[in-house]
Amino acid sequence: MPISLHSHSGQFCKHATGQLDHVILTAIEKQFKSYGLSEHMPRNRSIDLYPEERDMDVDALIEQFDQFIIEATRLKAKYATKISLLIGIETEVIEDDSTFALLDQVLDKHRDSIDYLVGSVHHVNQIPIDFDKATFHEACRSLSLSSACDPPEPAILYELCSQYFDAQYRLMTRFQPEVIGHFDLCLLYYPELDLTKDQSVWDKVKRNVSFGISYGALFEVNSAALKKGWPTPYPGPAILHLICEMGGRLTLSDDSHGPHQVGLNYSGVLEYLSKHRIRSLWFLKPITDKTSDLSTEGLLHPRRRVRALLLSGEWSKHPSWSTDTS
Repeated sequence: MPISLHSHSGQFCKHATGQLDHVILTAIEKQFKSYGLSEHMPRNRSIDLYPEERDMDVDALIEQFDQFIIEATRLKAKYATKISLLIGIETEVIEDDSTFALLDQVLDKHRDSIDYLVGSVHHVNQIPIDFDKATFHEACRSLSLSSACDPPEPAILYELCSQYFDAQYRLMTRFQPEVIGHFDLCLLYYPELDLTKDQSVWDKVKRNVSFGISYGALFEVNSAALKKGWPTPYPGPAILHLICEMGGRLTLSDDSHGPHQVGLNYSGVLEYLSKHRIRSLWFLKPITDKTSDLSTEGLLHPRRRVRALLLSGEWSKHPSWSTDTS
């Protein structure tokens, strides 16, 4: 359990809880080796605000993210002797032109602070797919001529997944995120859907995995699925096996939304990894002094801010696994 590259705090995310400082202190208490602070990127269209953000506007969201960068940078320095902290962005893909233009602006503005991206997709056809089941069904209806999408027909679910993986691929090819977030979030409410049964969709899964491998991405094993009722973390077994068979590199994320979720359900992650005989995990190490560390080994492009390193030793026996109180 010594790593997580995906987290949030209530200080800078309206659907999370707690202060960023407390998230970090909890990670230190639980003996994490490396912890990523990856707040959601802002959005620049009022239509994309969530209900809990109704008292804000897009300018306030951008200011909130700017304040996150300032505070994360301060805390990264404050706790440097106790834990390796990374500062990241969790991405969106809503409407490509506006979303990608905003992400370009944010990356340029904070290029000296942002270490990495968690490449995530949360929308299909510009509708959230992980907010609640009713909104997920709304996304399904937007792809169908029928208003009866509770539950959706398998064909509609496959179409939603197809569009999800296309959006993921556009994000990956455009920005090459260092971490691929919750790879199969499109299955959140229907984890039993077998993607291998639709060859077109499965080909897109393989395409995305292959491209991620080509530039060195890490694929997160994300424990948040367990708290949402899944029998496994993201990704499910079929995609997990595919990533490993193709030579992909796995990392860990708790996708925590507050101090109480740091390392939550990591005992289930360990069981999952053990069951599927996962032997190797990777983490990101920030480059702290570019003038003295000129080696390109493990360096991830295009940001060149982090190295991907293999977690050494018998990580499955690390004492931090026993701190999961879920």
